[in-house]
Amino acid sequence: MAPRDCAPSPSPRTSTFQHDLPLHPTPRSLSVVESIYSQSQYSESSDSTAASSIDDARPVRSLRPGIYVPTVTFFAPDTEDLDLDTISKHAVRLAKAGVAGLTTQGSNGEAVHLTHQERKLVTKATRNALDSAGFHAMPIIVGCGSQSTRETIELCREAMTSGGDYALVLPPSYYKAMYKPECLIEFFEEIAEASPIPILIYNYPGAVAGIDMDSDVIIKLAKHPNIVGCKLTCGNTGKLGRIASSVDAATPSEDGSGFMCMGGSADFTLQTLVVGGSGIICGLGNIAPKACVKVIELYAAGKMDEAKKLQVVVAHGDWAAISGGIVGTKSALETYYGYGGFARKPLPRPSEQDAIRYASGFKELVELEKSLA
Repeated sequence: MAPRDCAPSPSPRTSTFQHDLPLHPTPRSLSVVESIYSQSQYSESSDSTAASSIDDARPVRSLRPGIYVPTVTFFAPDTEDLDLDTISKHAVRLAKAGVAGLTTQGSNGEAVHLTHQERKLVTKATRNALDSAGFHAMPIIVGCGSQSTRETIELCREAMTSGGDYALVLPPSYYKAMYKPECLIEFFEEIAEASPIPILIYNYPGAVAGIDMDSDVIIKLAKHPNIVGCKLTCGNTGKLGRIASSVDAATPSEDGSGFMCMGGSADFTLQTLVVGGSGIICGLGNIAPKACVKVIELYAAGKMDEAKKLQVVVAHGDWAAISGGIVGTKSALETYYGYGGFARKPLPRPSEQDAIRYASGFKELVELEKSLA
């Protein structure tokens, strides 16, 4: 047999978009998961033991349409060590605001600045904080993108043993010029085949050398039973609408197939919902989670005029988050909520003038946020 240009394809996929993930935990899966969360420390040996013990377990926390927040990772200002206490308190603050779930190890979480062990600690601290505050059913999506298939699978396994329920995976991009069209499809299929937790495809051209997966590719991949959603930070709502329609995506009013077709920025929340999307995974939720949730609630209640007015305020605030990046988001958290700190080097620390500018960009939205019950 002639050699393949890409890695071998996994076994044939099912052609249905129905995902048979249980809505409620079984006694066996719940007891196994609880035993993992009770571990006080993680080592390589405990990770491998936990992974082997629940390799065939399904997530016990369902994804539902709504707002998901890619959480900020906080560091001690002097040492840049993880500030697990602030990470935990922030997660609970977001949960109390009514978001549908959290995402760790995203762009806002500075995943590229973290070691594997730090990634595990952040997810574990987030899960423990949610459970301690009574949010046992809130799912955690974990960013697991890497440049190789092998490491991405490893990150998915580590996400599971740390308390993650789903994996969010970017396409690899370092060797972009050498990839053939089938390489990225096989990459996602092989991750889905090997990952112990379901995955969501993350389409974010700005983070992966301009790779922009089209709707045909994502619809094809959505047929795999362990691929349960996508996040489109490309901002292409036409693409989002085509995918949502083709896979019968879940919406705030209809369960559909259960596939989660998510926008990747709060500034097109309403647009995502109008074309049949499931919700948004948005960094702005770190600053104003209640306002982000309110847009969806108003839409679901049929209050379109109010939803449009709120969407405008959210869009202005989101531009501050987009233009300021994680540096501006952390600065605004510090200004308005008394915590935030700084990003890890080599990202810059904001000057006094920078902090004033960042705060100004979020001012209208934060005032609205604090007015919501």
